[in-house]
Amino acid sequence: MIDLHSVIRTIPDFPKKGIMFRDITTLFKDYRALSSVADALTSEITDMGINKVAGIDARGFVFGGMMAQALQAGFVPIRKKGKLPSDVYSETYDLEYGTDCLEIHKDAIIEGEKVLLHDDLLATGGTAAAAARLIEQCGGEIVRISFIIELPELNGRQKLEKYDVRSLISFEGG
Repeated sequence: MIDLHSVIRTIPDFPKKGIMFRDITTLFKDYRALSSVADALTSEITDMGINKVAGIDARGFVFGGMMAQALQAGFVPIRKKGKLPSDVYSETYDLEYGTDCLEIHKDAIIEGEKVLLHDDLLATGGTAAAAARLIEQCGGEIVRISFIIELPELNGRQKLEKYDVRSLISFEGG
């Protein structure tokens, strides 16, 4: 796999002072990096019987969609509040710099379907934990939660202890 540290840009003090933002848009524009990451995210899960890949708004959509295609599974967008047009379940959660709300269509996942949840970054775990609750509210079984980047000192894995959590790369310094 490509050296991810070389293709992910760090932006200090964004969106507020003290945050080291890990920007994967630099990864998106490099076809070799994009392909390498997509392969790494799906290489060991092709035989897990995944029915749906759920991607978290918005950067989780890019690789979530690629993973769904590779796994021959459906894709489910988990969006920020007010972005989905039909009946939804909602979950409020804490961010490292505030609060937010996620939603999923009530009919996005059929009871008993196996779901892979994906987002670009694991920080405090609040976003992924809220998304996992939404999937379970729909009746889905989460078989794995995947991330490209993990910020281990923010202890996000603690909120996801009951799940199989994988990340491709860690960054120190939040």
